[in-house]
Amino acid sequence: MIAFLRGLVQHIGEGELVLEVGGVGLSVTVPKVVLEEAPAIGQPMFLHTYFVVRDASLSLYGFSTVDQRELFELLLQVNGVGPKLAIAVLSYLSPDVIRSAVVNNQPEVLSRVPGVGRKTAQKMIFHLKDRLVAPLEEIGLPSEIDTEVLSVLTALGYSLVEAQTALGFIPEDAPQDVEGRVKFALKYFARP
Repeated sequence: MIAFLRGLVQHIGEGELVLEVGGVGLSVTVPKVVLEEAPAIGQPMFLHTYFVVRDASLSLYGFSTVDQRELFELLLQVNGVGPKLAIAVLSYLSPDVIRSAVVNNQPEVLSRVPGVGRKTAQKMIFHLKDRLVAPLEEIGLPSEIDTEVLSVLTALGYSLVEAQTALGFIPEDAPQDVEGRVKFALKYFARP
């Protein structure tokens, strides 16, 4: 198994990037969030990876955190979820939002991802609910401040799923007041 790659970014494309590692260009499929965080062409990048061998193809999937990779692996264990759909889930929802949706039995959150219907979302919840390792208090309902942030974002016209996803991308060291957290959430929506 190829656990990680460290190399120079040579190309950034739609859903993939090419890293030069030891003189070899490796095409790596990545979630959107990884593409958005990718450094400029020619700059070094580190990715946690997962190698998939299927029939006549070899594919490499890359993630910025071990948490993303582990969730990807768990999603692959769900019947009907392949690498393409697992990457789509991680492209549209942060790991925290996925965990929250599973723990709080919210298939409507997962089914907002293109390609994930209600049945698949329910299968994901059924399969993942006993396999997620984080303590419930870490991924349970949002705090009072985050609940207010969700209210502000939905009042601004964002859907609940979009607001929850933006909330999941707010850094841990972000201000703990509503205004500061809303600013960070709006930065999530302003990204390309």
